[in-house]
Amino acid sequence: MRYGCLLVLFLTRLFAASPALDPAKSGLDSNRLAQIPVRMKSFVDRGVAAGVVTLVARHGAVAEFDAAGYQNLETRKPMAQDTIFQIMSMTKPLTGIGIMMLMEEGKLGINDPVERRLPEFRGQMVIDNRNPDGSVVLRRPVRPITIRDLMTHTSGMLDVMPEAIKDHYQRMNLTLAEAVSIFSQQPLEFEPGTKWKYSSPGIGVLGRIIEVTSGQSYEEFMKERLFRPLEMKDSFFFPPTEKQNRIAMVYQSKDGKLIPAGDNILGGDPARLRKGARYPAPEWGLFSTAADLDAVYQMMLNGGSLQGRRYLSRASVELMTQIETGGIPNSGWVGGGGYGLTWEVIKGFPGTLLLLSPGAYGHSGAFGTQGWIDPAKDMIRIMLVQRSDGGIDELKSAFMTMAGSAIAVE
Repeated sequence: MRYGCLLVLFLTRLFAASPALDPAKSGLDSNRLAQIPVRMKSFVDRGVAAGVVTLVARHGAVAEFDAAGYQNLETRKPMAQDTIFQIMSMTKPLTGIGIMMLMEEGKLGINDPVERRLPEFRGQMVIDNRNPDGSVVLRRPVRPITIRDLMTHTSGMLDVMPEAIKDHYQRMNLTLAEAVSIFSQQPLEFEPGTKWKYSSPGIGVLGRIIEVTSGQSYEEFMKERLFRPLEMKDSFFFPPTEKQNRIAMVYQSKDGKLIPAGDNILGGDPARLRKGARYPAPEWGLFSTAADLDAVYQMMLNGGSLQGRRYLSRASVELMTQIETGGIPNSGWVGGGGYGLTWEVIKGFPGTLLLLSPGAYGHSGAFGTQGWIDPAKDMIRIMLVQRSDGGIDELKSAFMTMAGSAIAVE
């Protein structure tokens, strides 16, 4: 009886982690898709990445889902489809979804001043001038920062930790409330809404707004409202013991060889699995899998619903994924577009060189993870790796273009 139960549990996990492939329904060329894992393995063999998981879906069907290389080089544990990754800043749009849910309930407005939700932001100053000795002259901003400013990275909030908590992103020893209280006392770098500068602490503030508005902890809200109903069974901020053996190690290159990343990266020593952490990091803290991300991306691609349940209205999805920074130059990472509400949005060159259509949206993560949703192609592309020092541009480009060129039937 005991072995029968174990078999059932094994099969349940196996099939849950491996959605049925249906290239024919997707209209994608299975021969072209079959070359993706071969190409990914070539990058593993060259030492570009320890391992890679890729997933391509179209018309609601997963057409390619493969794992190459190793989850852990030291133990030679193979990479698997259900390997769990630190997806880093791919967390940001999911936090944005939480904000939009509360907006739809009438509990906040996207253009609300942050100080209306978090009084500690009242009286926040902006840097007027920097003196030769390093000191700064401060003044009142023309207006306070808004939730929209945070979602579009136009708030002026600095993207560095204050000196008093300079190692917070490694130690994660403060609560979300404690960290945001300190963030609120830092001056803005520029007038809100006038420039674009990526700000992870700004997204952390969104997580705190979710807490005070919903009456729940950020991580509990995300679990109850998004992860659990979408059956994202392997998505969490603090690794449970029973999942830890499936978490991929993070690597960096030294003298042409991949070695485990040290304790100076976001989240600290990856081998410690954030032991003792108190900060959920709404800006980069989520662990997840390709299959879990496919679920939330498919919900977005469907206009806010999945399997008969609605998470966001179509209007909210459209609002999140339209460019809000069109008049601000150099807004975004890929180029050729700008930012919506926590999503990067492609408009033209050079983003389209990755075979992303105008209007495609997505996000990357600090350890090389990528996720893109392309409404014009009705397509999802997910690539998960764990390398903390960059060096994967060629790998990313190969995956994106190979997936994008596999369309056989429109």
